Amino acid sequence: MIALIQRVTKAKVVVDSQTIGQIEQGILVLVGVEKNDEPANAKRLFERVSGYRVFSDSQGKMNLSVSDVGGGLLLVPQFTLAADTRKGKRPSFSTAAPPQTGKELFDYFVSHAENNYPHIQTGQFGADMQVSLCNDGPVTFWLTA
Repeated sequence: MIALIQRVTKAKVVVDSQTIGQIEQGILVLVGVEKNDEPANAKRLFERVSGYRVFSDSQGKMNLSVSDVGGGLLLVPQFTLAADTRKGKRPSFSTAAPPQTGKELFDYFVSHAENNYPHIQTGQFGADMQVSLCNDGPVTFWLTA
């Protein structure tokens, strides 16, 4: 599994003109599922995301995690993160999980997150989403599990 994380001052997801997920300070997490991923990958990815130190301490060093600052996590399924872009001018999705598997693992990731962290919001798998954010820094990292 892949997560593109962005430290944000605010972020939201809109589907059909309705806000379905919204956070203030925290991390926007775009989640991609690859072919061979399984529930253990989802658990490991959540541990990495929730514990990754991207917030500044009193000395201005990135020593605090989203858990440490009590920030929100906005989890958004992002099929295109699993694209193979190594050659050509068009992405290949041969490494991405099939839609049903992707949905099952994203839902598992969300369920695990909700059971282990109090400030979870989500996007909607398979929906045409408009995601807006104010990237804080900017601070963006690519994590895998």
